[in-house]
Amino acid sequence: MSGERFTLDTNILVYSLDRAAGDRRERAERIIEQARRSDCWLTLQSVSEFYVAVTRKRLVRRSEAAAQANDWLEMFSTVAPSANAIRAAFASADTGRASYWDALLIATAAEAGCTAMLTEDMVDGSILHGVRILNPFAGDAIPPAVLALLSED
Repeated sequence: MSGERFTLDTNILVYSLDRAAGDRRERAERIIEQARRSDCWLTLQSVSEFYVAVTRKRLVRRSEAAAQANDWLEMFSTVAPSANAIRAAFASADTGRASYWDALLIATAAEAGCTAMLTEDMVDGSILHGVRILNPFAGDAIPPAVLALLSED
């Protein structure tokens, strides 16, 4: 295991249930399974956004979405946004570094000690609030930097 604490963005959670997502679904399922055995924390924001997204897109029934979200709440350590994380997100959004919601997710993860976030929504390799952004969907296979986070040795 790399020993590095990281978090998953909402899109990975959503892809894991999206039957139309093809390779992204397979990667998301693998990432989540391996993240369970790693130092991965989920933000309550990403779990909440997951529920909203999959029910709005009608990927699964509401009861199934809630059951999956509850499973993740049991499997992973979680963190809620603090007032300081909200202030940091305002500042990042104000300067145009990220959307408010992305900045809030990252600031919250940073407060939990995460040094990386897996997402396709921001520039791969960029850093915000001390959290490195890694796109697990870049290229034909899961990138080595992502695999290093998920490694079991």
